[in-house]
Amino acid sequence: MGILNVTPDSFSDGGLNHETQSAIARGHQLIAEGADLIDVGGESTRPGALGVDVVEELRRVIPVIRELACAGLPVSVDTQKPEVMRAAVAAGAIMVNDVNGFEAPGAVQVIQESQCGVCIMHKQGAPESMQQSPRYRDVVIEVSEYLQQRVRVMVEAGVNVRRLVIDPGFGFGKSTSHNLEMLRMLSAFQSTGMPILVGLSRKSMIGAITGRAVADRIHGSVAAALLAVERGANIVRVHDVAATRDALAMWHALQFNAN
Repeated sequence: MGILNVTPDSFSDGGLNHETQSAIARGHQLIAEGADLIDVGGESTRPGALGVDVVEELRRVIPVIRELACAGLPVSVDTQKPEVMRAAVAAGAIMVNDVNGFEAPGAVQVIQESQCGVCIMHKQGAPESMQQSPRYRDVVIEVSEYLQQRVRVMVEAGVNVRRLVIDPGFGFGKSTSHNLEMLRMLSAFQSTGMPILVGLSRKSMIGAITGRAVADRIHGSVAAALLAVERGANIVRVHDVAATRDALAMWHALQFNAN
């Protein structure tokens, strides 16, 4: 999953693709680099970020989604707002990726009414304050229980379980030690029976471990994606698509073409 933020303030690529035409060009580039899906977001959820209103988020993402989808490119929308979910699906998005676990009033109904894929993510707290003092008794158990509960909500609402993907939410109300524990124990999330999406690309835990600034975290990000796939991730959400694809191609060759 290639990341395409149509925002001025995302932590890594904020402002780079804020204009519609540059975002569309970047979407095509991500596919050319080997992305299977483009995740378009119009509201930053980095730690400390403030929200944007529905009208502005729609203005940012819908023209990009519509243009990419019309060109035959597979597009996901990264949003917490039911209004944006509905408009994005109508514009051609094939997945909705919600960092808020579809808790907003009306979000589950949007999914009921569509046939798109669904990514349910865990977070603790709101983006503006979630990294101030995250606390867990057992981060793997608590995150897993939350995700299973949200899966049950979807299934009870009539959503086919085969449409669902879960995301433990690395960096969303988790310390570096919490993130490392989730990565170490990622295979435990397979007990939910859901495919696992992991987003570690360029995040603060990589900076904390490597000492690198955001723009210099490509090597750590690729390593993190590879470690996640080794531990059971089915989808990795990344900024550096080509480098990640190359690393995973080498891993795949070793795993499945040894003979």
